[in-house]
Amino acid sequence: MSLWLAGVGVSRGVAIGAVHRVHGTDLDIPEYHVDPESLDAEVERFETALDDARAQLAHIREQIPANAPSEIGAFIETHLLMMQDSALTDTVSTLIRDHRCNAEWAMKMQAEHLTAVFDEMDDSYLRARRDDVVHVAARIQRILLKQERRIEPGRPDDDTPPPVIVADDLTPADIILLHQQGVAAFVTERGGPLSHSAILARSLRIPAVAGLHAARRMLMDDETVVVDGEAGHVLAAPDAGALEFYRHRQKRDERYRRMLGMLKDETAVSTDGVRVHMMANVELPDDSADAAEVGAEGIGLYRTEFLYMNRDETPGEEEQLAAYRRVLRSVDGPVTIRTLDLGADKTIGREAKTSSNPALGLRAIRLCLKETDLFRTQLRALLRASAEGDLRIMLPMISNIQELRQTRHLIDEVMAELRRDGLEYDPKLPVGAMIEVPAAALAAPQLARYCDFFSLGTNDLIQYTLAMDRVDDEINYLYDPLHPAVLQLIRMTIEAGHAAGIGVSMCGEMASDKRYTALLLGLGLTEFSMHPASVLEVKRAIMGADVADLKRATREILALTDAQSYRDGLDALSHRLVG
Repeated sequence: MSLWLAGVGVSRGVAIGAVHRVHGTDLDIPEYHVDPESLDAEVERFETALDDARAQLAHIREQIPANAPSEIGAFIETHLLMMQDSALTDTVSTLIRDHRCNAEWAMKMQAEHLTAVFDEMDDSYLRARRDDVVHVAARIQRILLKQERRIEPGRPDDDTPPPVIVADDLTPADIILLHQQGVAAFVTERGGPLSHSAILARSLRIPAVAGLHAARRMLMDDETVVVDGEAGHVLAAPDAGALEFYRHRQKRDERYRRMLGMLKDETAVSTDGVRVHMMANVELPDDSADAAEVGAEGIGLYRTEFLYMNRDETPGEEEQLAAYRRVLRSVDGPVTIRTLDLGADKTIGREAKTSSNPALGLRAIRLCLKETDLFRTQLRALLRASAEGDLRIMLPMISNIQELRQTRHLIDEVMAELRRDGLEYDPKLPVGAMIEVPAAALAAPQLARYCDFFSLGTNDLIQYTLAMDRVDDEINYLYDPLHPAVLQLIRMTIEAGHAAGIGVSMCGEMASDKRYTALLLGLGLTEFSMHPASVLEVKRAIMGADVADLKRATREILALTDAQSYRDGLDALSHRLVG
């Protein structure tokens, strides 16, 4: 008899496989005392497990996919740093000796102590860090319990079904490790569409369903399941008719992907002749190959944090220059490079200071304008690279005119230095601002006087506007790209840019989601930047759009005062796309 379960679809696609239940953080920890003569061996067992956990994470860090968000690397780096912290490591060894207890028990006691400390903190951001302690402790405990075993992938030659992982929760590191082992899909009891793990699953194109409570209790090992990552459904023990239906879906999806591939060299033009520019977001210099494969017209967001992270010394001018030159030479079209956006969950070196609220603290342009030597080095490298291609500088987290004026002044000073040094640069290098703070959207007409372009960073703009942490599972239901306040800020920014005669693009997750393509076109957006994996699908939606019609419909919908009519109107917009 089939069993139909409903959760939250967090990564699209259909997978058919065999259940493989694993423990994430919900572990059955044995508690027993150790003989005095065995204490040294028990401490050594803990230290070996700790070394294995570090080595595992270090390997996983090297396997992070190119199109994964930069936060994934920061997440794993945070766990590595925790494993080097004496508050976790030395204390566990001491507990083993003082209490004569086994390593798993000692790890549990220290983890409970640390999470209790985080729970008592007033700041919600720091309280959320308790989960990092839980995940780190669980990884070490799974190694101690010998539960970190390799998953055997399915073998097409003997019809062995691929594994579908069912867990209480999975970290990004777990996702990468299991992806390397050929899993077909993920089903978790906790989590949501905005978690780091969900974002990573989408980057890897692995179907995933989250928030399916009691999944491990209702699903049995080795039973066949269908995972529908778009609808958020899991079907256990499907009958022959259901299997035929979902296998047809898989074939249809494969045909759809092949069809999208045919659009690579097509220009994104709507049915009424509106030209839309399709750009890609990239993390590393070599990632530009992914953008070229899908016909992206340039790079709309090139993040530079990778140069600074996972190292003790900041990169010098020549190292940065080489990286920027490499991406410029590999792309036909403009390359928009975002200046250093560190702070929050991304830090320099191993001794970074912790703000009481990092997401709102000294980060991005604020950090750069305080650490001007650091910023000057990057500006020199960027300006020198501009002599060799179509480069644009984008400034993150701008919130006022003064930040723009200070940055412009620094750029002028660096240009003067380069002239004195006899080094070439583009004197007309475009400089723009990321609009990701509500204050910047509200002040967009004034900011436009100091900018050559705007880029909407909707990930932060939405969470700052709605006063919620987008990766906090407890409140991620509040994350709403269609909230009237969010759409008003987006519209104001686009209109301010058009009025000032400067370009406006969008580089946040919203640009990657075809559900919002019609709406964004209706708001007047004509430049999209996204993960390379999403370029062709969004391009197809644009090529089926009548932009003039969408603009009329969008104006009418945004003028509605009835909440249900407003939502119904927005939901219906995507159906206006042809094909």
